[in-house]
Parts: sequence; structure tokens; C-alpha cells
Amino acid sequence: MNYFKRPHAFRRWRFWLSLSVPLLAVLWLVWHGVTGNQRVYSGGQVSPAHAVLATKCDACHFEMAGFFSAKASDRACLACHDGPIHHANQTFTPKCSSCHEEHRGHARLAATSDAACTQCHADLRTTGDATKFVRDIENFGSGHPEFAAVRPGSIDPGTIKLNHAVHMKRNLAGPNGPVQLDCDDCHRPPTSTDAWRFGAAPAAAIPASEKSGPTPQKSDRAAMVLARAYMAPTTYAKNCIACHGLQFDKRFKESVPHDTPEVIHAFLTQKFQQYIAAHPAEVRVTTPVPGLPQKPQPAAVRVLTPQQWATERVADSEQLLYGKTCKQCHALSLSAGAALPAVAKSNITPRWLPHANFNHDRHQMVKCTECHAALTSHETADILLPGIATCEKCHHAGNDAAESRCFECHTYHDWTKAKEVKGKLTLSSLLPGN
Repeated sequence: MNYFKRPHAFRRWRFWLSLSVPLLAVLWLVWHGVTGNQRVYSGGQVSPAHAVLATKCDACHFEMAGFFSAKASDRACLACHDGPIHHANQTFTPKCSSCHEEHRGHARLAATSDAACTQCHADLRTTGDATKFVRDIENFGSGHPEFAAVRPGSIDPGTIKLNHAVHMKRNLAGPNGPVQLDCDDCHRPPTSTDAWRFGAAPAAAIPASEKSGPTPQKSDRAAMVLARAYMAPTTYAKNCIACHGLQFDKRFKESVPHDTPEVIHAFLTQKFQQYIAAHPAEVRVTTPVPGLPQKPQPAAVRVLTPQQWATERVADSEQLLYGKTCKQCHALSLSAGAALPAVAKSNITPRWLPHANFNHDRHQMVKCTECHAALTSHETADILLPGIATCEKCHHAGNDAAESRCFECHTYHDWTKAKEVKGKLTLSSLLPGN
């Protein structure tokens, strides 16, 4: 029974290991403390966005009461990121670290869990007036409402008359013969540099508003972070003019500018005044007189002044334009006593899902008509957005599905209210060994 008193190699090794291992651990900690290397205290690898801070724990974990805090404080995050709030009437503001969890390896910090969103949206409460949003949403697969843009009763507020189904037919009359239009003949991202298949308009025919396009405002900054996320507005000068010309008189090859009736009237007046000055003989106008076929009447001849001739030709051209050409696409109205019609604003919706982010570039492997019912749309009022059922075909729970967490489509921070942040860190403080 006294075997443990007898010497044994295993027991000697166990004794020395029990002494040496703790001693080595202490020496290892002391060595890292002397060299200033804080990696030993790290909870794990940081995200790529914060990789430069991997050995600078005090950049995020401030010292409080003589000890480093276990979690990064919001003050540390706001030193580099503005992080504007979600809504002005929210009743609860989560801590940065409760949604953006660090030390999880190369995970994206923006890829937050649904729990970060549902802590409010599972039972949404707000200050002030009642919210207009759905109050109880657990996840995308169950309980998420249909997109507001395609709910029953919703119509496209645009006034431009367009029949998508007709434009998608085969053998349409094109500028150089029959054509087969494709979706990207009219719809392209703003950064596209490919030439339009049917050419561009002469510079003189393009109004200033269509030459440079709309200037992005600060309120649009968050929506256009990804340059290929959304489609650029369709314009007459880029997409329509090659097939839909604005010819006004057989004497001229050029078209009137695609502009306001006032600009068009001034253009026509100038053109016809210049023409009659160069062709004065045409002031003699021959007008056929109606009669019986067996008793033709001699034509009536009128001699007009150049001004009268130009005025009549302008009136004829405007009757052609506003009575046929322009009204094919635009809604025109003529008030009592007005000389020129009023053209309704196009009112094209620039962004259909203002509370969600969508990126066409990530879906470019899918045919446009799989999501947009352009082949069967005959009415301008049709909204050609896909409903939630279309998105759920790919975005649903499971390992064989596309991402369906809240962050994929929604953003918490309202970056339209972002403020500029002045950096406080120096490169020397971020470099290893400093």
C-alpha cells in the first residue's frame, strides 16, 4: 500500500510539469506585458474593417476605474463612426456592441443578427404619433408584410404613357429596320459606359436637364453607395429619340427639341422665319377648293406676308405635335384662353423601396423578366416590381438559400443624417510595435 512512497519516473514528471507549466504561463504573460503586446488579452480575431486595431485594445476598450471595460463603449465607436440614429421617435437606442459583435473572425460587422432588429420590431413602440409601420415582424420568412409599393390599390403615379408589352414585341420599327428591344436598352445603372444601341440625339435636341442628369443630393447618398445598385432614370434623349422622332415639317430634316411648349414655339417661329426669308416665293399659298369630282374647282391662291406665312406654318406644326406626336407619351391639357398646352410632369418614381436597399448588380445573373412582368404589362399604371413571394423563392431559411436576415435589405443607421467625423488617430499609433 506504500507504492506511492517509492520513486517513479511518471510521478517525477508530473511534479515538475505541475510546477513548470504555471511558471511558463506567468513568464509568458510577463513577457507580453513588458513588450506591450496586448494580443494575449484578445477575445479573438477582429473583423477586416478593424484589422489595424488588432493589437490596440485601448482604441476601443477604454480604461475605466483602473481597469479595461469588458465591452467597447459607444464613445469609442463614435470617435470614428457617426452612427446616426434609426428614427427620431424611437424609444430605445441599443449599444453599438449589442448589434456589431467583434472578435468573431472575418465576419462582416454589418451582418447583424435578426435579434438585433426584433428587439424593437417584434413589438414596435414609438414616441409621439402612432407608427405607420407594421408593429410585429419576427423575420423575413414569416410575418413580413407585402412590399408597400405592390399592395392592392397601388398604382404607378408616372404620367408618361408607356406600354411595356408593345415595346418587347419582335420586329418593332427601329431607326434602321426591325429591332428586338431588350430591358437594358432603356434601363441601365448610372455608371454604365456602354453605347446605346440606337444612338444618341444631336446635342441641340437635348435640353439642359437631360444632358447631365439629376445631381445627387445628400439625401440620396445612402441610396447610391453602390454605383450599380439602382437604375438611372430613363430619358427621351438617351432611350427614345432614335425611334420616336419629333419631326414637324417636311421642309426640315431636324426635329424640335424635347423641351417645354414655350421653347418649342420659339424654335418653330425662328425656323420658319429663317426659311421664308431664304424662300420668299413661298408666300404665295395655293389652297385646294373642295368640289365634285366631275367638276373640279380652281385652287385658291393667297399671298401672305412673311410673318403671316410663318405664323400659319407654326400653327400647323404645333397641331401635328400636340395633337398626335407629343400626346402619344405625354398628358396634355389646354386651359381656356391659353395659347399653348400644359404638359404634366413625368412624375417618374426614382426609388420604389425607400426603406430598403436593393442591388441590381448582385442579381444580374437572373433575367429581368423573372422579377419584372414587362412582357404582360399594357398599362402605364402597372407597377412592375416583384412581390415578396418572388424574393422568397431565393431568400429563405436554410443552407441552400440566399441570405434572408434583416440586414440584407434594411439599414439601421439613417446615413442621410450623417455628420462628418474628424479623425483623431495617427498612423504611428496604429502601426505595430508603437
